[in-house]
Amino acid sequence: MEKTNSTNSPFAAAYLRFLQLAKVIQALPDGMEMDANEKALLQAVVLRWYENQPMTVREAIALADLGSPATLHKRITRLREKEMLSTFNLEGDRRAKFLIPTQRTLDYFSHLGQSMQAAHQETPA
Repeated sequence: MEKTNSTNSPFAAAYLRFLQLAKVIQALPDGMEMDANEKALLQAVVLRWYENQPMTVREAIALADLGSPATLHKRITRLREKEMLSTFNLEGDRRAKFLIPTQRTLDYFSHLGQSMQAAHQETPA
């Protein structure tokens, strides 16, 4: 079947392009499988870390739009078991645990960026 560009809307074309990119990055390296909720939590934590404002465990389990505190605590535990997140304490303050990405997580985001760039180069404008 021959591909035709039947959309006259640049917005529809932009969204379809987005769907193509999203499809490419769904293929994850072995051992990095996560459900959508784990991905959302990981992204929230890593974005805060990237902005030089690491998120505490307490802040993470308070993200009500991502689940209940008990559910979020379980997701943090699963991400730590998958070696995607680590924790650290500030010297002199053992009460607050900060969540930080591991090298495995940084490699994961690097993979996503490389996949997006490759997909962008392969698809005609």
